[in-house]
Amino acid sequence: VEGAQPTGVEENSSEVVQPFLMGCGTKEPKITQLCLAAIQRLMSHEVVSEAAAGNIINMLWQLMENGLEELKLLQTVLVLLTTNTVVHDQVLSKAIVLCFRLHFTKDNITNNTAAATVRQVVTVVFERMVAEDDRFKDCITKAMLVAVSSCPMSTSPFPCVSLQDLCQLVNADAPYWLVGMTEMTRTFGLELLESVLNDFPGVFLQHQEFSFLLKERVCPLVIKLFSPNIKFRQGNSSAASPAPVEKPYFPICMRLLRVVSVLIKHFYSLLVTECEIFLSLLVKFLDGEKPQWLRAVAVESVHRLCVQPHLLRSFCLSYDMKQHSTKVFRDIVNALGSFIQSLFIVLNTGNPAATNTSTGAGGQGGSLTTQAAFEYRGTWIPLMTVSVQGSAKATYLEMLDKVEPPSIPEGYAMSVAFSALLDLVRGITSMIERALAKEEEEAAVRREANPDQNTQHDVSLSGAHLVWEEMVSACWCGLLAALSLLLDASTDETATESILKAELTVAALCGRLGLVTPRDAFITAICKASLPPHYALTVLSSNTANLNKAYSIQGQSVQIISSSSESHQQVVAVGQPLSVQPQGTVVLTAKNIQCMRTLLNLAHCHGVVLGTSWQLVLATLQHLVWILGLKPGVGGALKPGRAVEGPSTVLTTAVMTDLPVISNILSRLFESSQYLDDVSLHHLINALCSLSLEAVEMAYGTNKEPSLFAVAKLLETGLVNMDRIEILWRPLTGHLLEVCQHPNARMREWGAEAVTSLIKAGLAYKHNPPLAQNQRLQLLLLNPLKELSNVLHADIRQKQLESVLQILQSQGDSLGPGWPLVLGVIGAIRNDQGESLIRTAFQCLQLVVTDFLPTMPCACLQIVVDVAGSFGLQNQELNISLTSIGLLWNISDYFFQRGEAITQELEREEAALQKQAQEKGEPLNRPFHPAPPFDCLWLCLYAKLGQLCVDPRPAVRKSAGQTMFSTIAAHGTLLQQPTWHIVVWKVLFHLLDCVRKSSTTADKEKIESGGGNILIHHSRDTAEKQWAETWVLTLAGVARIFNTRRYLLQQLGDYFKAWEVLLDHIQSAALSKNSEVSLAALKSFQEILQIATPVKDSAMPTDALAAMGVPPVLIDPLSAPGPGRPLLRSDSMLERLTSYNGAELQAPPPGEESALEDAALWWSAWNTWYRTGTDSTRPPSGGTGTDRPSFVPSQPFLTALVQIFPALYQHIKTGFSMEDLRKLGVILHGAVSIPISSDASPFILPSYTEAVLTSLQEAVLTALDVLQKAICVGPENLQVMYPAIFEQLLLFVEFSCKPPQYGKMETKHVANAKYNQAEWVALNYVPFAERSLEMVVDLYHKTACHKAVINEKVLQNIIKTLRMPLGLKYGCPSESTWKLAVSSLLKVLSTGLPVARQHASSRKFDTMWPELANAFKDFLFTKSTPPDNVSIQEFQKNEAIDVEVVQLISTEILPFAIFIPKDFVGQIMAMLNKGSIHSQSSSFTEAEVDARMREEFSKVCFETLLQFSFSNKVSTPQEGYISRMALSVLLKRSQDVLRRYVDNERLSGRCPLPRQQVTEIIFVLKAISTLMDSLKKTQPENVDGTTWAQVIALYPTLVECITCSSSEVSSALKEAMGPFKDFMQPPVSRVQNGES
Repeated sequence: VEGAQPTGVEENSSEVVQPFLMGCGTKEPKITQLCLAAIQRLMSHEVVSEAAAGNIINMLWQLMENGLEELKLLQTVLVLLTTNTVVHDQVLSKAIVLCFRLHFTKDNITNNTAAATVRQVVTVVFERMVAEDDRFKDCITKAMLVAVSSCPMSTSPFPCVSLQDLCQLVNADAPYWLVGMTEMTRTFGLELLESVLNDFPGVFLQHQEFSFLLKERVCPLVIKLFSPNIKFRQGNSSAASPAPVEKPYFPICMRLLRVVSVLIKHFYSLLVTECEIFLSLLVKFLDGEKPQWLRAVAVESVHRLCVQPHLLRSFCLSYDMKQHSTKVFRDIVNALGSFIQSLFIVLNTGNPAATNTSTGAGGQGGSLTTQAAFEYRGTWIPLMTVSVQGSAKATYLEMLDKVEPPSIPEGYAMSVAFSALLDLVRGITSMIERALAKEEEEAAVRREANPDQNTQHDVSLSGAHLVWEEMVSACWCGLLAALSLLLDASTDETATESILKAELTVAALCGRLGLVTPRDAFITAICKASLPPHYALTVLSSNTANLNKAYSIQGQSVQIISSSSESHQQVVAVGQPLSVQPQGTVVLTAKNIQCMRTLLNLAHCHGVVLGTSWQLVLATLQHLVWILGLKPGVGGALKPGRAVEGPSTVLTTAVMTDLPVISNILSRLFESSQYLDDVSLHHLINALCSLSLEAVEMAYGTNKEPSLFAVAKLLETGLVNMDRIEILWRPLTGHLLEVCQHPNARMREWGAEAVTSLIKAGLAYKHNPPLAQNQRLQLLLLNPLKELSNVLHADIRQKQLESVLQILQSQGDSLGPGWPLVLGVIGAIRNDQGESLIRTAFQCLQLVVTDFLPTMPCACLQIVVDVAGSFGLQNQELNISLTSIGLLWNISDYFFQRGEAITQELEREEAALQKQAQEKGEPLNRPFHPAPPFDCLWLCLYAKLGQLCVDPRPAVRKSAGQTMFSTIAAHGTLLQQPTWHIVVWKVLFHLLDCVRKSSTTADKEKIESGGGNILIHHSRDTAEKQWAETWVLTLAGVARIFNTRRYLLQQLGDYFKAWEVLLDHIQSAALSKNSEVSLAALKSFQEILQIATPVKDSAMPTDALAAMGVPPVLIDPLSAPGPGRPLLRSDSMLERLTSYNGAELQAPPPGEESALEDAALWWSAWNTWYRTGTDSTRPPSGGTGTDRPSFVPSQPFLTALVQIFPALYQHIKTGFSMEDLRKLGVILHGAVSIPISSDASPFILPSYTEAVLTSLQEAVLTALDVLQKAICVGPENLQVMYPAIFEQLLLFVEFSCKPPQYGKMETKHVANAKYNQAEWVALNYVPFAERSLEMVVDLYHKTACHKAVINEKVLQNIIKTLRMPLGLKYGCPSESTWKLAVSSLLKVLSTGLPVARQHASSRKFDTMWPELANAFKDFLFTKSTPPDNVSIQEFQKNEAIDVEVVQLISTEILPFAIFIPKDFVGQIMAMLNKGSIHSQSSSFTEAEVDARMREEFSKVCFETLLQFSFSNKVSTPQEGYISRMALSVLLKRSQDVLRRYVDNERLSGRCPLPRQQVTEIIFVLKAISTLMDSLKKTQPENVDGTTWAQVIALYPTLVECITCSSSEVSSALKEAMGPFKDFMQPPVSRVQNGES
């Protein structure tokens, strides 16, 4: 058989098969088996025809009915049907029935095999149909669906019929086609049905008849079978219901659900309405009242749906989006949610073990705790791994062999529901995300293709969008309810992670679809889960309230269960809640941290779609950060801080390791803001701002640490978005500036930190275009810096200024137009701000001045000057004021060096401003307009310095004054001429006025110390004295400028007026009661008077300059007033010198006009001098001597005053009149008579013993000396002034004996003054008077012959003045006085007597002679006695002076007696007589007999007397008579004395005689020897005979005295007797003589 040709065998197969069939008929087991094997063999070779096949089937049926070889039968049927398609129609139905019948045998193995065979056979049948469809795909027509005889293979009707029969059988009705079925189980029927539907969906979808069957048969069947399950309520007693309810049967129910799953999966599109019923039923099965197993199976079915997002989408489209349809999709989701909730709420009646487990888990001690589980309010549900994500692998739906419902393990249903939820979320979101991504791609491509049309396509998309939005809207409530509950109950990290991921994805999806409510709801849920339970956070609670409304709208209400705090979670942190009232601590669990990370993840990855939810996210993060104790660090990044709020923050090691990660993510979150679009970025900024506002509100009124999260994050966000800073700058800085004003220091500090960091970063950032080209942006960036100046808190200003310093150091060169702002900030200092602020601001200014003046626009230089000035004027820190003045000097130097450049730039700008002003029709508003702009800069500088010069602090005034005058002197050449006018009147004189006013009104109270421990010198210990110093400086400075810049100033029209004003200032200062000021005023006066004659200086020729190393270029400074002129400090001698020389080279030849003007200036100066002198030297009027005078000028002042006169006189001598001389005399006399106070005397007078002139006295004499010299060389008419000068000098000479009075003041002589009493001491006038006397003598010597001198009786006045010291002699205050008086008298007489004799005839000297006689008489016979302590030598010297006078008489007067009035000669002779020996009083007292007898004087008088007695020149008999009479008296007395001596000597014996007697005898002997000498010298004829007789008569008496014992007497005797020898001659005869 095997070898035969298949075709042949097939044709004859009936015959071939027949034997085998017969063999089977034997029912002999062995034969049957063989035959069946053979038949199978034939079949496998496909050589069986239809007829044969029919026979075989019939034979098999018989065997089956006999119950033989059942397994072999099944095998044979299977082979027959699978190898080819010969079996069909009735035969096929018989074969299938045969298999069914075998399935219901008693034998288990047979049953199972048969079941398998049936399945395979059914499959084979359907496969044939599929194959047939494929074959005829090209010509599918309706005809094909009819059983056409021409096509033997068409078996189409069979599957249709078999399916219909299946339904009939399952429904327990008779089949139409499968004839011979005796019994059938529903379970098997349903399984078959499911496998057909599942395996061959194409057949049903393509063939109408099948579709019809599905709709008409299958679905009703399923619905009918479901009914017991629907009606059944677990736990209802059957008694309650009228009809007994059929109990749900697990196998059928389970299989029905499988069928439903297949129907929905494959035939949803056909069975829309039916599916709606199925799904609704499915939802009902999840009810809590259904049996556990039913719910479990239902959940598995739901899970199967959840992994098919496209199916879900279709549900949504078909039901939820239709108007009157059930909201199936929503119900499914909500049912799942309710199901999960019910699992927690259900009372654990069914499973007592559950309660135990929960306690086990609760105890955290059992081994169960490691298992993943959910726990909620004591219900503990373990979590199992049910399926891989994304696939719904069911457990109970596969239990096809179970008849009884299995017991469901605890937690299974929960686990499946949980998976279903997650899969649902994952599926929907990924589906929508993919579609959105694709859509965006297409949009991008389209945009590239045509950029203009960008709006058209969106409309078409809205359909898809609507579905997505509907899906989300439908499911979010249920999802949120379920997920939040699960999240709360979850005890497993992985599960928690999955839940959070689901919430996050839904939130992000809602965001992308623009569904705000669901988005916010999910975010709220995550936020709440991040925070500790029951944490009061208003943002979240208000949000939840809104959500609850949303749930109720959705029809089926979903109960949102509030989170519970009993979950057994690991606590990882304990911290302080962020709230206004201090509460206890709060606890953070590991889950909270996990949620926090999800929140961060959400914000990080989906920031773009968060929109207004940023508020929620950030608020939550802020609270978490606070509880964890993270504090902001540099740049706003959060770092784990130390527990600022005390020990309440406790972090476990677990969380400690997490913190850096969290803070890192936090930072990255804000860094990623650079990828947000502008709108999202604005949402973020707004959220941060409002968060910050809350923190600000909360921080009011507490000193608790505020939350700085928002501020720190604003800073971070700003820093990463620098490239588009403009769009967020205003809201950002506006808010931060508000924070800076906050009373809480920490809050402010961070506000300032943020603002300043942003500004610094903004300036440092490389913008495009760069800032230099984008001035608007630069000013925008700098503006908040300026705004900070309005904040009153010092710490903020400090921060502001520190950042200015940093900006200057890093960006100073490129500030450009930002300079006014920056300078404004630096200059916004106030006195109430405290030192450190001012110090920082000042550092900034110093930096600006040292480094940045060249880089800033010149228009800002004036601001720099103002700012520097304001630092000078602040009164907090003296050193800064002083240094700022130094800065002004540096600034002026800079102006000087860069003058040309600055001028050009300023003039350009001025032109632009002028133009603008003209366009607006306004005048140009600029200080000091219309001076040129560069000059205005200088004037601003001078004006600032001027303000500083009248600052209340002396040190500042001093420094400012010095600087101001130095700058004007050093840089004044740059100013244009008209500007000098402003300098003089508006700056200098204005300053002088202010200073004068302040000085005169200053306080005289004593200042104890200069702040701190600084001691103040007594010369500065009152405000008045300190102002005095300022006045001095200012006046000196102005005077110096007038001096050095005179030629420049003279060219200004009103120089004379200015000069007058200056002199007025000098005068008021000179008359100030402060000696320092008055003296300095005179110094300034001196300075301006030296102007035209810089003596010595101007004499230096150019080569002298060259020798000093000065290039000759400098000589002509005025011709080069530009900035090129090298810098010479004004105080250098060199510049004064060059300016004088330059002036002389330049000055025009002095014409009449200038000479006149000069004279006017000098006379104006003279008047000032005169007024000053008169006022200061006028003695005080009224009051008795006890009143202390209000003010007495000091010596140095008076000296200076007098010293000015000679210089002044040089200029006014031509017009100096007698009247002026008289004025001068009054002043000089007044000045000299002013006493000094005793405490000053030691400084002015060296010591009492030395006689020295004070400088004042010297100055007075110099003044007179200058005058007399001028008269001497001057024209004739000046000589009339001589007598006036003599008169003045003689007044001074009188001071030697009679010191002048100063008003009615009592003065003491120097020697008696006691230092400790403040008395007035008259000066020692002797040296002064003596010097005056010497001058008189000299002057007289020169001028004795001048007419005026003769006419004015000068000689007589001199003698008259000298009479006083001469008469006082020993009574003079100083003995030098009378000695000088004598010598002066002698000198004057030696000059004057010849003149007097010459003019004897004119009788001009008649009055002089009596004066002279009196003078001689007063002196030679003075009434004053010599002091007792005079030594012999002194006495002899004095005697010699007397002798000199007598000799003068003998040489200069007596010889010329004929020219001299007679009575004068008589007086002289009488005097001589009185002076010679015999006129000594005869009553010698003890005292007089001493050596004090003026022997020499007597002798000279006697000699002179004798000489003129014996001279033949005796003009009058009277004179001769006097001398002769005197002589005879003298001789007679000598005789008496000698006699008496001899007698006494003899009597006394050995005793010596008394001393006076011895003295007397010696005198007599000396007189005799003098007489003998005179006689010898005279002509004999002049001597009278009686005289001779008396002389000779003395001789014998002399001889008698020889015996005396005294050696003194002996020597005198020897001298007396010696001369007698000249007269011893031999007697001549008298006769010759002719006389008797």
